[in-house]
Order: sequence, then structure tokens, then C-alpha cells
Amino acid sequence: MKSQHQEKDVWLYRMVVVILGQSVLGSLIGAILLAIEDRNPPGLLVALGSAAIGGLAGLLAPSPLNR
Repeated sequence: MKSQHQEKDVWLYRMVVVILGQSVLGSLIGAILLAIEDRNPPGLLVALGSAAIGGLAGLLAPSPLNR
């Protein structure tokens, strides 16, 4: 039987995945738009996208204990 706390954790992980996914898409779209204008994307935009991808990979990768 699941407790109330465990049910909230599912929604928390879903919200985090959605927010990180939006960060990845936003930085990707921003970099593409800047490339179309022949401008280099700022380092902060690249760092934000890279960190969001790393966060998604860390959240979605299976734990070695759960294999």
C-alpha cells in the first residue's frame, strides 16, 4: 500500500522532468534562432541546456539498485 508521501513524489518527478525538458527545448530553440541570425549563442545558454540534459539523464537513468 502506498502512502500519501509516495504519491506526491511521482508528481514531483514529473514536474521536474517537464521543467528540465522545457529548459532543453528553450535553449535549443534559442541556439537555433541565434544561428539563423549568424550570431554565436552565449555560453550561459549552452551551459543551461547542457545542465538540463545532464539532469534529465540522471533522473531517467535506472538506478543500479533497481535493475
